[in-house]
Amino acid sequence: MIEIEGLTKYYGERKAVGPISFSIKKGEIVGLLGLNGAGKTTTLRILACDLLPSAGSVRVDGLDVVDHPDQVRARVGYLPDHPPLYDEMTVREYLVFAGRLRGLSLDEAERRLPDVIDAIQLQGVADDVISTLSHGFRQRVGIAQAIVHKPDLLVLDEPISGLDPVQIVEMRELVRGLREHHTTLISSHILHEISETCDRILVIRDGEIVASGTEADLSTRFLEESRIVLTARGKVADAQRLLLAIKGVHRVDVVDPAADGPEVATYQIEAQRDVREEICRSLVLANIGVLEIARSEKELESIFLRLARPTKGSA
Repeated sequence: MIEIEGLTKYYGERKAVGPISFSIKKGEIVGLLGLNGAGKTTTLRILACDLLPSAGSVRVDGLDVVDHPDQVRARVGYLPDHPPLYDEMTVREYLVFAGRLRGLSLDEAERRLPDVIDAIQLQGVADDVISTLSHGFRQRVGIAQAIVHKPDLLVLDEPISGLDPVQIVEMRELVRGLREHHTTLISSHILHEISETCDRILVIRDGEIVASGTEADLSTRFLEESRIVLTARGKVADAQRLLLAIKGVHRVDVVDPAADGPEVATYQIEAQRDVREEICRSLVLANIGVLEIARSEKELESIFLRLARPTKGSA
């Protein structure tokens, strides 16, 4: 679906991106993860034919963004970091207008409208003036304008920026729900959200892709040790003894319980590898109930900071 080879972008003498190379298959949801200024937005703008590359090739569905920009734009839906909304229009008026800009006839845009409103869950605000909408609904309208022309590729720049926790969960579910009809590339600097939403992660630093793969791939390749948080029901002494007996586990700490109840405790476990399966098997066989087990968010943060932190001397 997307093939990028040696992409480079300069602003004057300053290199913003490149050289980078990667590909995305049809139907994938891929996250472009990096700190602010790493080159995420520049890369997305080139994919959306909003900027020209300085060197390299970028192809969408086999079409080069330089040689065939109009055909590429017809296949791409783009949500920039600030949604391109007209505050004086109603949601319905604006989406018809966006469809016309994307080459749909008036009849085609109006016929397309109910499907878009339903897919993005805008039924309750379809006739509201955009200036009256909350930030979360403005983001939804931004995605709606990006899919109104049925693009093959969705390019979303920081779609969860400024959303509250409930809105973030809703946006995550919305993006996942679009995968049946759209390949999606999402940029973000929030590791947890990328790992929850995307099939695969591309980590960008100083304008270059420094790692790619699933969360599990990156953990296997870059973690020096695994940190696991476990909540279980049973005698603490028995649980600690069983945990420390697992090969690779070298530390078990009891921390503030994450759930209430008799004999419920939460443990922070440090190990040389991912031992979640062994933990569950050992505790269940000993009649100790496993209530919750997950990798520590600090583990994911350590991977992100190690990969994404700018190198010395970079701008």
